[in-house]
Amino acid sequence: MADKDLRINEQIRVREVRLIREDGEQGIMPTQEALEMARDQGLDLVEVAPQANPPVVKILNYGKFKFENEKKIRDSKKKQKLLKLKEIRMQPKIDDHDLDFKSKHVREFLADGNKVKVTIRFRGRELAHTELGLVVLKDVLARIEGEYIMDKAPAMEGRFMSMVLSPKAKTGKQPAKQAVENTAGDAGGNVGGGEQEQPKQST
Repeated sequence: MADKDLRINEQIRVREVRLIREDGEQGIMPTQEALEMARDQGLDLVEVAPQANPPVVKILNYGKFKFENEKKIRDSKKKQKLLKLKEIRMQPKIDDHDLDFKSKHVREFLADGNKVKVTIRFRGRELAHTELGLVVLKDVLARIEGEYIMDKAPAMEGRFMSMVLSPKAKTGKQPAKQAVENTAGDAGGNVGGGEQEQPKQST
C-alpha cells in the first residue's frame, strides 16, 4: 500500500485494531488504547493493513518508516533500469571503422546498465551467406570482451540474425565466450526455420 494511503494516529477511526508489537506479538484492542500507547512512546500509530478485520496497526516512527519505503521504491526503479533493451543494427558487410563505432555504442549501453540486442539485417542474396553475419557478431564480442553476459546466443529471426547481451555481473552463468562458441553453429543452421517477427527498435 502506498504511503499516501496509509492512515496514522487520529486518522484511524475504527473502534478497534489489531496491534502488532516489535517482538511480533499481536492482539486486538480499542483504537484509543493503541493510540495512547504510541503517544507514550513518542511514536505514531500506523495502519498497515486496512483491509484486515480489524485493521492491522503498528507503533513506529512514521517519518522514518516513510523514508525507508521511499528508498525501497528508488532502489527498485534503479533495478528496473536493467530491463531496458537497446538495439544496435548493422549489415553483414560493414567496414572496420563502422564496426568499431557500433561496438563502442554497445559498450556504452552495457556500461549504463542496459541490455543490448545486436542485430544483423540481411538483404536479398545476403541470406545465402548468413555465416558472414555470425562473423560480424563474433567481431563485436571480441571488441567488448569481458564486459557482457550472453543472454541470447546468435540466432536467425526471419531476415535478421541477433543476439542479446547483458552487463557483466557476478553470477554463476556460463561464461559468455564459451556460450557463443557452443551455440554459434545453431545460429547459422536456423536460416530457414527462424521466427518471422522483426525487431521493432533501431539505432
